[in-house]
Amino acid sequence: MDAVLDNLGLFASGLAGTVTLFVWSAVASLVLGVVLAVMRVAPSPAVRAFGTAYVLTVRNTPLTVVFALIVFGGPILGLSVGGSVDLQYRVLAVLALSLYTASFVCEALRGGIATIPVGQAEAARSLGLTFPQTLRHVVLPQAGRTVVPPLGSVLIAMAKNTSIASAFNNTELISAMRTGIENRGDAVIAILVATAVAYLLVTLTLSLVFALVEKKVAIVR
Repeated sequence: MDAVLDNLGLFASGLAGTVTLFVWSAVASLVLGVVLAVMRVAPSPAVRAFGTAYVLTVRNTPLTVVFALIVFGGPILGLSVGGSVDLQYRVLAVLALSLYTASFVCEALRGGIATIPVGQAEAARSLGLTFPQTLRHVVLPQAGRTVVPPLGSVLIAMAKNTSIASAFNNTELISAMRTGIENRGDAVIAILVATAVAYLLVTLTLSLVFALVEKKVAIVR
């Protein structure tokens, strides 16, 4: 316990890093996931094919490989955000997590869209609504209410996936754990348990938030 208390500041910094990575990546992956879901159901075969290819490729690629491609390949391709080295690695980590998680968000949303009766879209089009208007005003609002549980699972998985960022020069819980073990090699178990508890705090908070959202938007049948 002393080892954990001695490294409390270190764990607080790691937890802040994990939460920062999660928040920015969650926002970006939700936005990109919606765009991909729309592409997956678009009337244009070329757009649908692009969306499908993206999801199949990224979803079936290990996240570590996606990280490596973004972190090492990004600067070669001229991808630079300026600022400190730490900021660059943080932005690249957010980009890797967002690109990867968006493919899962897309599939969750597409599942929700599939639950909406086709007749509703046909009725909307008969009223003169365009495809984007039908999605925006009729399909997506209903689909979104049905996919809260799977979206919660996707984002909780992403919170745990932030741990991979520690291998790419990011400060978060795993990097704090590693430093803590280096400082107090005689208290490895205590430091591991403290790291697990910190992740539990994040994931249980997310579970509570999504449970409340699900209760709020649940469709009474």
